Amino acid sequence: MSRTTVNRVLLGVAGLGLFVVGVLVLAGGLDLYGRLGVDPPGWWPLTSPDQPVVSVGSRTHWSDQSWWWPAVIGGLVVVVAGAAWWLFAQLRRSGPATVGVPTPGASGLRLRLRSRALEEVLETGAVALPEVDRADVHLVRGPRHPRLRAAVRLTPGGDPAALVEHFETGPRTDARTSLGLAELPADLRVRVVAAKPAAPGRGGRRKHPRVR
Repeated sequence: MSRTTVNRVLLGVAGLGLFVVGVLVLAGGLDLYGRLGVDPPGWWPLTSPDQPVVSVGSRTHWSDQSWWWPAVIGGLVVVVAGAAWWLFAQLRRSGPATVGVPTPGASGLRLRLRSRALEEVLETGAVALPEVDRADVHLVRGPRHPRLRAAVRLTPGGDPAALVEHFETGPRTDARTSLGLAELPADLRVRVVAAKPAAPGRGGRRKHPRVR
């Protein structure tokens, strides 16, 4: 599972949980249960504006137990550690910082290139392809070798099949040859930008959208 997918799942679950809790708090604070005649969930404590979210009985029910505070502290430690891990994962680069470049004519010379420099070269080569409006290329870690992950936007009416062929014989082949790899897997995501309809009173002229 990719980092983007994990982020979306985590944010979706957290957002859904906060939304549900917020709706329940709002319904209790505005006394919507009584006004609308709706029965609140049996496990939800806040059912009227005068009722606290956590009652005195609930606050003191478990605090006298010997396991309560160690469990609370342990839970908070797990939450903080998970949040720190997630933050570190966002800051950490998903691919190698540098890649080795073969030097056939110089024996004993080891040359390393910043991955971002290679990605910029590949993006420039991809944008130069026919009908390409924008390209984002990243070098990520694979099971055995690095792999390319590219997202390309085509101009209105662009041909995705032709783009795949040009990308295979162009940027992907150039990267594989430069890195001296027998194989360089690539994930290519293609999006064709839809043309905007002609504005009335302008003679039917089309204006291509500007994609950023």
